[in-house]
Formats: sequence, structure tokens, C-alpha cells
Amino acid sequence: ADLSVEECCDKGVEWANKNRICASLPLISESRECSMTQVQCCRSQLEKQSCSDGVEFANMRDECDSHIAKNSTCEAEYFKTCCQCCLLGKAAQVQGQSCEPNPKIGYQCGIVFRACCGKGQEGIDLSIHDYAPKKEPVEISKEELDQEDPYLHDGCRGGGPCSQQCRDTGSSYVCSCFVGYQLQPDGITCEDINECITGTHNCGIGQTCVNTLGSFRCQRDTSCGTGYELTDDSRCKDIDECETGTHNCPPDFICQNTPGSFRCRPKLQCMSGFIQDALGNCIDINECLSTNMPCPAGQICINTDGSFTCQRISPSCGRGYHLNEDGTRCIDVDECSSSNQPCGEGHICINAPGNYRCECKAGYTFDVISRTCLDINECRRYPGRLCAHKCENTPGSYYCTCTMGFKLSADGRSCEDLNECESNPCSQECANVYGSYQCYCRRGFQLSDIDGISCEDIDECALPTGGHICSFRCINTPGSFQCTCPSTGYRLAPNARNCQDIDECVAESHNCSFNETCFNIQGGFRCLSLECPENYRKSGDTVRLEKTDTIRCIKSCRPNDVSCLLDPVHTISHTVISLPTFREFTRPEEIIFLRAITPTYPANQADIIFDITEGNLRDSFDIIKRYMDGMTVGVVRQVRPIIGPFHAILKLEMNYVMGGVVSHRNIVNVHIFVSEYWF
Repeated sequence: ADLSVEECCDKGVEWANKNRICASLPLISESRECSMTQVQCCRSQLEKQSCSDGVEFANMRDECDSHIAKNSTCEAEYFKTCCQCCLLGKAAQVQGQSCEPNPKIGYQCGIVFRACCGKGQEGIDLSIHDYAPKKEPVEISKEELDQEDPYLHDGCRGGGPCSQQCRDTGSSYVCSCFVGYQLQPDGITCEDINECITGTHNCGIGQTCVNTLGSFRCQRDTSCGTGYELTDDSRCKDIDECETGTHNCPPDFICQNTPGSFRCRPKLQCMSGFIQDALGNCIDINECLSTNMPCPAGQICINTDGSFTCQRISPSCGRGYHLNEDGTRCIDVDECSSSNQPCGEGHICINAPGNYRCECKAGYTFDVISRTCLDINECRRYPGRLCAHKCENTPGSYYCTCTMGFKLSADGRSCEDLNECESNPCSQECANVYGSYQCYCRRGFQLSDIDGISCEDIDECALPTGGHICSFRCINTPGSFQCTCPSTGYRLAPNARNCQDIDECVAESHNCSFNETCFNIQGGFRCLSLECPENYRKSGDTVRLEKTDTIRCIKSCRPNDVSCLLDPVHTISHTVISLPTFREFTRPEEIIFLRAITPTYPANQADIIFDITEGNLRDSFDIIKRYMDGMTVGVVRQVRPIIGPFHAILKLEMNYVMGGVVSHRNIVNVHIFVSEYWF
């Protein structure tokens, strides 16, 4: 028997309360309406139970994150939503805010928010649907209520006097309405807005606006046509004539619903290969007459009772031909495409209809004796005409190569010079020449005799002329050399090879005292204190010659000093001379020239005698008389080598002898400094 909607709903609620799940809900009726009602009521009950559990969880723990869902995700979402909305209501109560929620949080969440915010005054009512059960209010004394709820006197508590929404302003309250309603002049009640009259609906052309509480709906103006009916939401729904019993099929036929109509199908079904006519008779289908061509190409279709057969057409092909893939016609056999190479090496196979022929490839010639194709040696047949340098024969062709130092041109025959220097074969500089290259080195290097590529440093100091490159010492450097001078007393000349003596006396870089005279020598200087003896005075000028410094003392007698006047010594000179060390001494070296002031060979002229009186150690010096340019000259020579550094004082006398008596005498004290180095 058919069950009522209430009975179907009660079964769904009972199953939800007992099993807490609707997935395996047993349907109690074959009626579609009863099944949908049973499932919907079960789900609604589960939602209400999950929401109640969420509110209870929020009241006990004041948090929602630690809850672990046991059922489906849908119930867990209801639990979480109600738990969080309850926490929001409790927070509003503690902070002294209004218990009227923001409409944007949703209708269901607003109910939970308001219930948890007003807990203790009116209990919690979580009813979302019309059939949701109500909880009995809890009786609380006025003293306990005042102590528990400090916001008891909120004017909007429990909805306040407003029919829909209330907002407490402290001294009063303000009422507002939901969407689709408008506040009446009394400021409390709300009245539905007729969108169809105000024109605020969005119904299109062909639809009529129908007002509803808080909203509206659009209804179709025209009918849906035969076989369709109009639903409440203005949609056209197909009428199932078979289910409603409005068809007219005979008893031997079965009603089959179609969109907008129905069909009567005979209860007796025909086998495959037959078609049923309007009277239910089975007629054979001639598949061979269909446009789908049931048989493949090359076969003929033969109709049978309820089916068909295909029979192959097999034409006979002659030599050089074979059937195509469809087996419908003969096509030529391409003997040249086979891997057997019917013509052999050196031949070209040319296919023809039903046959083929063989020809020699380019670069081959046909030998009538062996009846084969032989390679043509183009290099031997056309010597010197194919390649610029060398020709190499290959089967059926040839190729050109070039000798070393050349590369093949783009035409494959000519040769052009190869610039080997682009690959940097030399260690320093490279010069490309026709067909080869030449390595050369920068200044100060020489090409290696071993590989002709590497550059070796030239040790200029070790060359036979190395001793004459630098005046003192030569230091070899990569690709060059460097001349040096002794550490003190000399500096390198502008030509960077010779050493120049530093004249400390002129440069005033000496350390001689005020009473001393600075005498420059090779590689240094000497501070000498040269004083004139008694009855002599220094000449006003100090004679400075090349490599010498001379101080002259002239006789200056006091009045009535007869002995001074009779003394033949008229001048005493001090001369400083610097000499080099002669390590390879081959002949005497003339070092000092003493010139007499009297002409040579005058009548009754005195004779001039030169002599070394002191300081001639190891007889290293002698003095000879010579006549030069009409003058008598005493020449002091070094006759033996002296290894420096060395210092000697030669005392020379130039005597004017007349009648066997010395009438005039000049004394020259020569300070000789022999330096270790001389440049």
C-alpha cells in the first residue's frame, strides 16, 4: 500500500537517529516521491544532529579545531559551522555586543549565533526546518540570571519587539527588514515588497512575474505544446504518457515514452537481421542494398535470410603484375624496389610496366665481354685536368685533394693557400707564406733549432760581445738585458749601458768639513786638509782639470827673511788624480804632464830636470822629459799594474838647473787614488 509523506519522513528520521548515517538507508516504498522524502528527512535530521553536537562542543570547550569528524564531510561541515557560529555568539555576549547577528553570515548561522548569545534567558533553539523539534527552556532565577548575563537588559534580546531584525542603540533600538521586505510606518513590522508591481523583477520577454513572500518568480506565458506540461518554476516538463496511462497502445504492444510523445513497441521482438513492420511482422533486411558496403573491396555481397555473406573476386595477373591490397585489380611489380638488387653493383635499375631494365651508373662503363659495369678511373683518363693538385679515384667517381699547406676550394677541384697562422702554430709571431708558414720571434728571442716553432730567449750577456754591452755588469732578462753599475758612486748613463761617476763634490752630497777640501775620485770622493807650509800661501784660484783637482801654494817671504828668499822652491802644488785598476797591463800609461814655463833651447837657458823623490811604491811610476809644442814637459807614466782600491802620494820635483846649481824648483805632490772600477 502507498505510504503518506509523513510516514516516509518519519522512517528517514528514525533511521538517522539510530544509525547516524544515510548512505545505506533502506527504501520502504517503490514510490519515487516516498523515496525522495525518506532520504531528504534523513539528511535533514543528520544536519540538525551535527549542528546540535557542534553547539554542545563549543559550550563545553570554547574551541572547534580539536574535533575529529567520524562521518562524511557534509556532516562535519555542519558541525564546524554551528560550532563556530556559537563561538561568535558567545563572544558577542562577553563583549557586550548586540545578539542580533549580521545578516551576511547566513540564516542558519544567525539562528545559532542568536541562541548562544542569549543562552540563559530563553534557551537554545536550533530549528532550521519547520519540523525541527524545540528544546524546553531552562528555568533560571532572576538573581542567577543577572549574575550570569550582564547584558540582560539588551533591548534586542531574543529579537526584541521587531518582527524581523533588531539593533540595540543603548538608549533604544532600531528595527530593520530582510531582503524583499520593507519596514512599515510603525517602525516594527515588515511587509512584503511586490516586485511585480514596483518593476524590480528581472523576468524576460514571454514570462509573467508572480510575487512571492520576500521574492518573486517568473512564469512562462505560452503553453509548452502537446506532450509537455508547465512546472511551478515555469519550465516545460515532458509528460510520460506510459506512466500516466494516457497512451493508446494495443494489448500486444508495450508503451515506450519519447520526448513529447510515446511509441508502441510490439512485445514480440525480431531477431537480428530482421525489421518489424507496423503490424509486428518480421521482414528480412537486405544488407547488400545498404549504402555502407558491408563487404570489403574485391568481394561481392550475397544476401541471406537474416544476414549476408561476402565472396572474394580473384582476378588472374600476368608476369610482372600482382593484385593490389584490395584484391580488385592487377598492378605493376616494382622489381627495382626489392632488396635483391636485380641489376647488381654499378647498375641502375629502371622499372617498366611488367618489366625492368638495367643501365650503368654515372662513372661506370659497360663491358661487352663480361656484360658488367666497370668503374671508370677518371684520374687516369683525364690526368691533370680534373684536380689542381691530386686526384683520388673512387668507385663510380673521384675526389680532389691538396698538398700540405693548401685547402680545397668550394668548387671541389681548385686548391687555395691555407693560412696556417689562423691556428696560432707559432709561440710568438707567424708569417703566412704560399703553401706554408714561417715562425719568427720578437726582439731578444731566437727561433729554436729543434722544432722551428718555439722562441728561446737570447742571453745577450753570454754572447761573445756580451762583455762590451754593459760597462760594468750585464743581467739577462726574457727578451732583453739590463745593465747595472756599482752600488755606490756611480749611476747608469742615459744610454742605459755605461756607468757615470757621480761627482759628489759638485753635487754637494759629500760630508767634508769646512776646513777640508772635497776631491772627487772614480766611485767616491776624498776629504783632504791641504795646508801650505810656512812662508807659502794658497793661490787665489784652484785649478780644476779633467779627473784632477789642483791646489797651488806660492812662496810668500816675510821682509828681511834672507833664507826664505834664497830657498829655490817657488811653488808647492797638491794634485789629486783618480786612476783605474789595470788588470791587463801591456804598456806604460801616461797619467801626468808637467809643463815648464820657459821656451825650449834658448841661449844660456837653464836645464830642467824632473824627478820622483817620494811615494813611488814598487817603482810603479817613472818620469821622462819630452818636448811638445815648443815646451819642455815632464811626463809621469804608470809602468806597472796597480790593483785597487789604492792610495799613494807621489812627490815630483821640477828643477831649473843653471851652471850646475838649482836656481828654481817647483814641487808637485800628486795624490793618486786607484779605483776598483773605471768607466
